[in-house]
Amino acid sequence: MSEEIAPVIKESSDELNPSVVTNAPVVASSRERTFGDTIALAVATCGVGFIPLAPGTWGSLLGVFLWASALRAGAEVYRFADSRSWTSLQSESLCVTLAVLALAGLMYAGVWAASRVERLTERKDPGIVVIDEVVGQLITFLFVPRGTGVWAIVAGFFLFRLFDIWKPYPIRRLEILESGLGVMADDVLAGIYAAAVMSLLVFISSHAG
Repeated sequence: MSEEIAPVIKESSDELNPSVVTNAPVVASSRERTFGDTIALAVATCGVGFIPLAPGTWGSLLGVFLWASALRAGAEVYRFADSRSWTSLQSESLCVTLAVLALAGLMYAGVWAASRVERLTERKDPGIVVIDEVVGQLITFLFVPRGTGVWAIVAGFFLFRLFDIWKPYPIRRLEILESGLGVMADDVLAGIYAAAVMSLLVFISSHAG
């Protein structure tokens, strides 16, 4: 007789109909943690993961803040490009390239950190891990042009939270992927869904104006 495989139980964060609701995970004390464990915790929680109320939402808000900061950094890139008489296409291409590289680095770091924190807490996708929400929120704004307006920040935040909590097909299925990959993948796809809607909203807004 074949052995029955137990379903993967995911810890609750901010989603509807969570698989399991648990208390805050017990993390090894600083004396028991290695240096790598400490770095993984810092990356995975992003400084807000231990907030007891809706840590995923705090992670998304951090993503919004990072995007706003990236816009300021992008303005410096454009000034640098203008000083060298680059075309607008060259400037835009450089900004998009830097953004994609930064997101790829964050995703890689997120998979590593989430995998390590899962082992550290002995839980599947522990609620303290919010690097996935940070990355998903940043993806939401990836194709929003500069100067779109404050409405884009508000819309992008709520759209990502909607897709991350609702988890339409096949987002929820991605949670069964192994360790940190499963932690990151569902939020990345939620961010892609939100980015698609944001692109449509920007298109409608530009034509309505």
